[in-house]
Amino acid sequence: MMNDLESILVEGESYTVEFKESPDKELPEEVCAFANVSWDNEGRVRYDEIIREDLPVDGYFNEEAYKKFLSLAKITDVHGRDIMLKNLKCAADIRGRLCFTNAGALFFRKNDDDIEFRHAGIVCALYKGTNKVYILDAKELNGDLLSKIDDAIVFLKKHLRLSYKIESTRRENILELPERALLEAVVNAACHRDYFEKGARVMVEIFDDRVVIISPGGVCKGITPENFGTVSITRNNIIATLLNRCNYIEQMGTGIERMKNAAREAHVAEPEFEFSGFFKVTFRRNEPDIPIGRQSAVNRPQSATAADREQKFKMFIEKHGQVKVSDLIEIIDLSEGRVRELLRKMVNDGVISKNGKNRYAYYTIKL
Repeated sequence: MMNDLESILVEGESYTVEFKESPDKELPEEVCAFANVSWDNEGRVRYDEIIREDLPVDGYFNEEAYKKFLSLAKITDVHGRDIMLKNLKCAADIRGRLCFTNAGALFFRKNDDDIEFRHAGIVCALYKGTNKVYILDAKELNGDLLSKIDDAIVFLKKHLRLSYKIESTRRENILELPERALLEAVVNAACHRDYFEKGARVMVEIFDDRVVIISPGGVCKGITPENFGTVSITRNNIIATLLNRCNYIEQMGTGIERMKNAAREAHVAEPEFEFSGFFKVTFRRNEPDIPIGRQSAVNRPQSATAADREQKFKMFIEKHGQVKVSDLIEIIDLSEGRVRELLRKMVNDGVISKNGKNRYAYYTIKL
């Protein structure tokens, strides 16, 4: 019965339903539960407000995710779990049981990697080159919504270049693309995607020249190219409110401008936005500028192969003419012993030449 009612309401059209038998006493309760669900501006019931009778809180509750949320939101659980979940619109009573809403299931349900919620995952991929031919690393992220967002950022930080500058005795790490902008894009994708679309997931993709974050569903009805970024229409109100409570969203409706501002402050290209059936954010990556000396350094992604590192060394030596071991240590996350081992191999392969001895040794491209 619940599935039939949900199907009717999601379609947003009128139907005549003929009951072949007398409705049982639970029908009014089910109809009232659906009547209390609001509708989005596209004429559909809101996904995050649907009550899931098949997901009783007692059978699926994720204590760890719940405590993490309370800590981030700085909320004290004075009145107990059940009242808190109902106040957050993450659960409701039905048939004498407390059951999750879809929003509650996304945040506080355990075992969400099954078929039912697999579409709510985030897929991260690192590609070689500028197209989707060779995959160097990939992760399918499941779990509670906050953990998926956090893990997507970890994936990005793992594979993007990292530089640092040293002022006095303080070292500052600098990601090649601003972390704040990347976080806004991932949060935006997880928050505003169309969860009724079960054939697609949020994608976080890293190419040699760009980072692309894609969410299913495009923008909400009412947002046009002219007013994009200046008006706010929320597809999933409860999800957005929960993310706002735990400071993943700082202020409703400001995400697009915050991405742009973060890019400008970091002196990188502003993100590009595309929307049709999907919403896509593209961050352009710059070619690494590798200065010599100890004031700054650029580290390769952790997934770099030996061949990648040798190519990096060769490019660096070609650019600067001659370099010492200490210069190369500064541009890659490797020990001195490993750097010397790679240099010996390159010398033996006839790629570079070693000049001088001991601490006066330096390396040049072999002519």
